[in-house]
Amino acid sequence: MHWHILGAGSLGCLWAARLAQVKQSVHLILRSAERLQAFPGQVQLTTQHTCQSLALTAELADTSQTPITHLIVACKAYDALTAIDSIAPRLAENACIILLQNGLGSQQAIIQRYPKQRIIAASTTDGAYLTTPFQVTWAGQGLTQLGDLNHLGQAAPHWLELWQTAGIDNQWNPQIWHALWLKLAVNCAINPLTVLHQCRNGELRQQASQVNALIPELTLLLKQAEVPLQPNQLHQLIWQVIEQTANNTSSMLQDVQQQRPTEAVFITGFACHYARSQQLAVPHLNALHHALIEQLTY
Repeated sequence: MHWHILGAGSLGCLWAARLAQVKQSVHLILRSAERLQAFPGQVQLTTQHTCQSLALTAELADTSQTPITHLIVACKAYDALTAIDSIAPRLAENACIILLQNGLGSQQAIIQRYPKQRIIAASTTDGAYLTTPFQVTWAGQGLTQLGDLNHLGQAAPHWLELWQTAGIDNQWNPQIWHALWLKLAVNCAINPLTVLHQCRNGELRQQASQVNALIPELTLLLKQAEVPLQPNQLHQLIWQVIEQTANNTSSMLQDVQQQRPTEAVFITGFACHYARSQQLAVPHLNALHHALIEQLTY
């Protein structure tokens, strides 16, 4: 099979390397001629026990006419739609597009723009980071949940078994929207506060009152979005994630530290917009979003 990957960050490089390990044809689509010139013709994958260099190809969006049948979109939420637009003429009508974006909002825009293609969301807990461009360290085995965002009711794709063989532990979830909403709620409770307090996830224990004030409002949003919840489920999930990732720096704080744009618009921004559209009162969430935007634009 031929896989094209938009976005050569940590997850893009990790999955490119994993697929190359099982002899798949993998093509990284890079955003600039400078990036392409710097590409060494391989991705280096470091795990706890091994370090392996895997040969694969890289190209620019407009330098190849090869049809794209399987596309992994591993760039940030704010770049996702534009990135797909850049290769749109090459997309096969029955192409499968796998989205890895944080938050919500970018997925809806992509579904609207590309109704013919099968759009699949992937929500992963795989851990990875780049040491240098195209050199990725796999920090920990996670689970990747996948499910259809459109063309609902189809069977799970046959290539999921291949992904499993490649070390991408996965599970098909016909209710993937529920998983995305839950992840959004967790991100709303953790990421912005780590930016405001300039702290690792575990240090939010000292901000427990702020975290806990958000949980009833986030629960209200999830119920409005028809996400099934057990009593206290969201509270338990958020604190479980904080404890399990206590030493981690959130992706939003990493973006701030590296002076990159954040995905705030697709996290607290989307949540606040949804609350307004449904006439839900979420004062703590609104205050958090405004404080975050104020800090980001300071």
